[in-house]
Amino acid sequence: MIIKKVEMNSLNWQNKGEIISVNNRNIFVIDTININLNTIENQKKTLVILHGYPTSSFDYYKVLPELSKHYRVVIHDHLGFGFSDKPLKYSYSLIEQADIALQLWKQLSLTNVTLLAHDYGTSIATEILARQNKKQINLQIDELILCNGSMHIELSKLRTIQKLLKNKITGKWVAKLTNYTIFKKNMRNVYFDKTKATEAELKEMWLQLEQNNGRKIIHFLSNYINERYYFWHRWIGALKETNIKTKIIWAKNDPVAVAAIADLLATEIANNNLYWIKNCGHFPMLEKPEEWIEKILSD
Repeated sequence: MIIKKVEMNSLNWQNKGEIISVNNRNIFVIDTININLNTIENQKKTLVILHGYPTSSFDYYKVLPELSKHYRVVIHDHLGFGFSDKPLKYSYSLIEQADIALQLWKQLSLTNVTLLAHDYGTSIATEILARQNKKQINLQIDELILCNGSMHIELSKLRTIQKLLKNKITGKWVAKLTNYTIFKKNMRNVYFDKTKATEAELKEMWLQLEQNNGRKIIHFLSNYINERYYFWHRWIGALKETNIKTKIIWAKNDPVAVAAIADLLATEIANNNLYWIKNCGHFPMLEKPEEWIEKILSD
């Protein structure tokens, strides 16, 4: 598969979506049913996407055109990310991020979905899964797709900046000192082919991170790492309990969400298929979009 090269900046990406009020917060949402205005769109299956940290829905700009040929795609910026609200006094718990995602999908009248999650988003997905297993939500998940997320946090190789940001003492000061140069270095370090992390792309990511005073809350967002330890039994338990058809799509050279995590998940999730993307780092939808799309669409 060859994906047509897409030139995209933050303004153009923002223009693809809209702000929707969810639980009294402004959430940025792209829903391709509003972009592809035709009757066929209503007949497609719906793909909902939960993006990673510390970026935004923009991670999917290269693959959205191809995905939208096959699905109605709904992707939002989590609270505290991208173009969504970034309140200064807020817990930014993954539990609350799950609340927002579920309420958004309810407002969009979604009942049956394929759920795709990457990085930070995988823990939101497992919280949603835990609720579905207990029949606490009215959402049918037809398929689950997990991509490079440190759900087994005990196996994750956290970067130094992640360790500093999640710490209650150092986090605030590291957030204040963080700048584009530091961000760029840390982002490039999680790619396998660092030339694929272009200056233009990284600048757009940084611009969206800085939106709405984003630097002031980045250390709050980093608490998700601590939550992965705290809710480990609930979230890993949800994966062990589910019978939902699951694809584990993993970039094999991820220095953070290492390959051992995918190997372990493949032994724990009953109905799964594991797909490797070789010579690729933490953001396969950006570094190897063609191969990533092929795995997403495979039977």
